[in-house]
Amino acid sequence: MKRRNLIKGLALLPIAGGALSKESVFASNSGSSAVFSKSSSLIDAGEVITETSFMDESNIFRSIGVEPIINCRGAYTIIGGSIELPPVREAMEAASQNFVQYDELAEGIGQRLADITKSEWGMVSAGCAAGMKHVTAACVTGGSPEKLIRIPNLSGFEKNEVIIPLYSRNTYDHSIRNIGVSIVHVTTPEELERAINPKTAMIYVNAVDGSFTGQPFSLEVIAGIAKPKNVPVLIDAAAENLTIPSVHLQRGADVVAYSGGKAMRGPQCAGLLLGNKDILMAAWQASSPHHGPGRDNKVGREEMIGMMAAVETWVKRDHDAEYKNWLKRLDTIAKKAQSIQGVKSYVTDPAELSNKHPTLWISWDPAKLNITGYELVEEISSTKPRVAIGSREESDGTTTIDIVSSHMKEGEDVIVANRIFEILSRKRSPKSDLMTAPAANITGKWDVDVRYFNSTVKHTFTIQQDGNWINGTHKGDFDVRDINGTIEGNQIKLSSILRMSGDQITFYFSGELSANAMTGDIHMGEYRTAKFTAKKSTDKPVRKKVQVPKGPPLAT
Repeated sequence: MKRRNLIKGLALLPIAGGALSKESVFASNSGSSAVFSKSSSLIDAGEVITETSFMDESNIFRSIGVEPIINCRGAYTIIGGSIELPPVREAMEAASQNFVQYDELAEGIGQRLADITKSEWGMVSAGCAAGMKHVTAACVTGGSPEKLIRIPNLSGFEKNEVIIPLYSRNTYDHSIRNIGVSIVHVTTPEELERAINPKTAMIYVNAVDGSFTGQPFSLEVIAGIAKPKNVPVLIDAAAENLTIPSVHLQRGADVVAYSGGKAMRGPQCAGLLLGNKDILMAAWQASSPHHGPGRDNKVGREEMIGMMAAVETWVKRDHDAEYKNWLKRLDTIAKKAQSIQGVKSYVTDPAELSNKHPTLWISWDPAKLNITGYELVEEISSTKPRVAIGSREESDGTTTIDIVSSHMKEGEDVIVANRIFEILSRKRSPKSDLMTAPAANITGKWDVDVRYFNSTVKHTFTIQQDGNWINGTHKGDFDVRDINGTIEGNQIKLSSILRMSGDQITFYFSGELSANAMTGDIHMGEYRTAKFTAKKSTDKPVRKKVQVPKGPPLAT
């Protein structure tokens, strides 16, 4: 699959042969659909959202003190993924009305998904990551329940290694590691050839640039090496549009994993697995309702039927019309913002299947409007009505916000346009670059107590101060990383980044200096917050002369 640019304003329909091979399982004997009624819309319908209706105090989230959000970011799980389409909600409601034997349900859905997607088999999991976990279990156990109930203790297992190209390491491969396998990194086809051995359970590939057709270590190259050795390949295409038949299966993958709650707008807590039937039957065996390591990833009959409905709906949706509507929403926002002098905008179209939606970029000179994109994002996300958008600083000195409209509801584009206009057009005084003189010099070693939700651990800062600027090191639970920041008066702001293969955690320390102590808060992004206190170490530095040998040792 070569990288390609879409004609601006149009989306290529990512399906081949949209006709279904069998009647919908929701069709009644009379030929009408029990779920997809004629009044049902395949895209959002109903009232147009206004600021008044959005701010209605009867909103169920406000009833518990939680403020809802207008989503201009995309299908991020942290803010709810996507909103299920009407046929999906109707299917889930219909599924909630009866009991059913889950293995029979899984087989019926597996065949139906195979028919729709032109795959060998299909499976619904409790999210894409859960599906990846179940496939890993399937490849490790070969479908043996005796092995399944021993996971994550893989001692005595014939297969306990998973190979991952280094470019594919990501936060979500925790689901693979949860099975207890050893991870083997490779960076070239030659390394892959050498790495495959009798202990290799599978190869995991993330559908990112390095896996694209034409790349030196593409999925085709990996599959070409793996297939003669009977090593299955799993590819993670979570945020991608569904292609029929799946381009990844055609390119050599044995199983492809999708998120149900992103592009397909199915249940947020569902995932879609397509591919090799034997592997997926073993993956279902490793999934709830069966006991073993997958019991904690429960998927209900409502989500299973809802996910199947999302796939059925996918092949009926007018993807071109949806895309044009997304562009129309962005145009509403862009025109309003560009009415402010000095504000510019442009739209980018996606080149690949992942996160396949247009993005609006609005930019300005922060020195002229006296506000940065980051500051706008902070304000618009924390005041009502709340809006989730992104931002970045450009190399030419301008600042930018980015807006996605694919998960907005009708009318929300007007609310967003008005909010951005109000914030950007507001008169502000120029900012001063002057920094308040530091209250003290904090150069030295600091003993830090970090108080998490249910534990307190010891960390260490080693700080060098140059005026208002701070650099040094932060010793955490397991390693030492760089730390930097500022001190203005007695206010201290520091940050350090913990980097691991596939993972990253940024620690933002915000505290107050008093005598030889600091106290404050730590912001850790998705990992929430913590508290810290730090005291300057009274340990004296070690002073010892170094004796350099004059020659090689005469004894050991």
